[in-house]
Amino acid sequence: MKIDSKDFRVPPSANLDLSKWPTIIDPYYKSKKQYKELLLEHMEKLSSLQQLHYASNHYALLVIFQGMDGAGKDGAIRHVMSGVNPEGCEVYSFKQPNTEELQHDFLWRTTCRLPERGRIGIFNRSYYEEVLVVRVHPEILGSQGLPQELRNQKKIWEQRYGSIADLEKHLHRNGTQIVKIFLHLSYEEQRKRFLERIDEPEKNWKFSTADIHERKYWKHYMKAYEDCFHATSTHRAPWYIVPADDKENARLIVSQIVLDALTELKMTYPRTTEKRRLELKAIKKLLSK
Repeated sequence: MKIDSKDFRVPPSANLDLSKWPTIIDPYYKSKKQYKELLLEHMEKLSSLQQLHYASNHYALLVIFQGMDGAGKDGAIRHVMSGVNPEGCEVYSFKQPNTEELQHDFLWRTTCRLPERGRIGIFNRSYYEEVLVVRVHPEILGSQGLPQELRNQKKIWEQRYGSIADLEKHLHRNGTQIVKIFLHLSYEEQRKRFLERIDEPEKNWKFSTADIHERKYWKHYMKAYEDCFHATSTHRAPWYIVPADDKENARLIVSQIVLDALTELKMTYPRTTEKRRLELKAIKKLLSK
């Protein structure tokens, strides 16, 4: 069964109710063996497209991952992008802003990490944290150094949506393709994954008591995501809601979304000029002696 990435795309200005979007769907694989074969097939195609992307050197691809704790962002990045040449791909994980980052506007730290032309940039969390975590915990605004008159919570979120939309429009105009992926995890599946992190010693490092604290705000986060998707999913920078309760299925969907994004770019290998062709023939003649 072919994966159609459009099935997971959020229409522009859509009013969403995430409770009606599935966190699990029928798998695109029939066995673990077939899953591995399909993922390998996707990875090989991605490797080939990335080589073309790097050689073409006209576009940049930015892939943003968002999701609740335990949604599988790290695993999706690790499995899907493992076949990509590290020279053409950079992954950044954005944690709580540090002192230097707080001295700048909220887009500064991620703007510094945007991918160059010919490269793939992956953001594990992103500038969207500023309309998600900060919206759920507006007291964080107090630590961001903003003037008091700019902390009006009736206006600040719409203003930040506007800043994000303007940035993404600017990037698109300058050759950066943006793909935004939300790994949609259920409340119950998150509980199971947290228990695994506790029960399996090699996963203990992943677990934090702060994760449990944030579960109390689940409904608040869902509302923040719904408003965010409504304001920022556009034709040029769409959001994709990927059912994440089945990790393997989610990885297949994610890899197809990335493949489709690269395929849509008008990329060709650089053409060899007649002068360069004559130079190569001369070099070949020397090497053949």
